[in-house]
Amino acid sequence: MNLTGKTALVTGSTSGIGLGIALKLAEAGADLILNGFGDASAALAEVGRHGRKVGHHGADVSDPAQIAELFAYAERDFGGVDILVNNAGIQHVAPVEEFPVERWDAIIAINLSSAFHTTRLALPGMRQRGWGRIINIASVHGLVGSEQKAAYVAAKHGLVGLTKVVALETATTPITCNAICPGWVLTPLVQQQIDERARESGDEQRARHDLLAEKQPSLDFVTPTQLGAMALFLCSEAGDQVRGAAWNMDGGWAAR
Repeated sequence: MNLTGKTALVTGSTSGIGLGIALKLAEAGADLILNGFGDASAALAEVGRHGRKVGHHGADVSDPAQIAELFAYAERDFGGVDILVNNAGIQHVAPVEEFPVERWDAIIAINLSSAFHTTRLALPGMRQRGWGRIINIASVHGLVGSEQKAAYVAAKHGLVGLTKVVALETATTPITCNAICPGWVLTPLVQQQIDERARESGDEQRARHDLLAEKQPSLDFVTPTQLGAMALFLCSEAGDQVRGAAWNMDGGWAAR
């Protein structure tokens, strides 16, 4: 797989899943635009070790105006976006009747609306250049529900729906749009949940097992590297006719 000459934009890519995907695309030769809050120096250095051109833009993707600035930067400094990976996301857990309205609005804005805005801005350049890949990092919660995650589940179901519409609208072009739907991934946020359980039980291995056993039959985490490899497959010629898919990588979660 050779992505030399292609530019990939991965939102929410200064750590975790987004960084794992960015690294796999960089390994294949793509130039990378990272996006995320905070100090991006470590992520820039890690991706840059592959010798590709790499930049960072700190756009808040809940704000359409900042997304427009991000794409202006991509056009000015990289010549546009060939591979768009919509990964940025946040979470909040509460029953529907207690769910804070501002948290609902923030989750919908970052987890769903941002993908609409990035996609609408990316498509004209992809059409002009005659190639493109749009990969939406949804979730198994784009396929099934869980209690106390109303906004997250609604946003991820919406992201799967958006994926299908964009795939249909680009079906006769060399542009594809697909979603990857991970189950539990061992990110810092998930590790916090394990740590909380471990403080109660006094056994980290048991806490890890119990968290997985509730939903993920494989009893093992999906890794950012595995998700990056799937993104790379979707960018390859083998992925040319994978269109509108919601590809679950969930250790069997949705198979129950």
